[in-house]
Amino acid sequence: MSAGEPTDPADRPGVIGLPPLIYLVALVVALVVNAIVPLRLSVPTVLRWLGGVLMVGAIALAMVARTTFTRAGTNVNPAEPALKVVTWGPFGWTRNPMYLSLTILTIGFALCTRIAWVLIVLVPVLPLMHWGVVLREERYLSRKFGAEYDAYRARVRRYL
Repeated sequence: MSAGEPTDPADRPGVIGLPPLIYLVALVVALVVNAIVPLRLSVPTVLRWLGGVLMVGAIALAMVARTTFTRAGTNVNPAEPALKVVTWGPFGWTRNPMYLSLTILTIGFALCTRIAWVLIVLVPVLPLMHWGVVLREERYLSRKFGAEYDAYRARVRRYL
């Protein structure tokens, strides 16, 4: 079976939402709140530049991770069934490079724009992602792939 083919509707991790959408909603909330009640970060120029570097690095990491999934022949969308355990590329040093990249991208954006609300809104996003996406995916992958995934999970860190 290849990525995208119809499968058992129960063969899903049951995540609470698409991670890019979760981060996007948080960003929109931060920007709206900032338009009403501006709250600036007082950061030196060097940190603003670092924010830009973080954003570029985060985008690169996400692209490499997505390409790795695609080449492995599994679904990128976490609401779709996993078809393989991917353990190489960025998945060799973090089990969640795409989610990590979204967090780094958000932090970089906050530093570049100096909008403190972006960091404030990120605080509830992190536990939401952890319990609503990551842990659900881990339980699903452990059920589906058993010892193969469990060995991978024991060998590679969840985030950093």
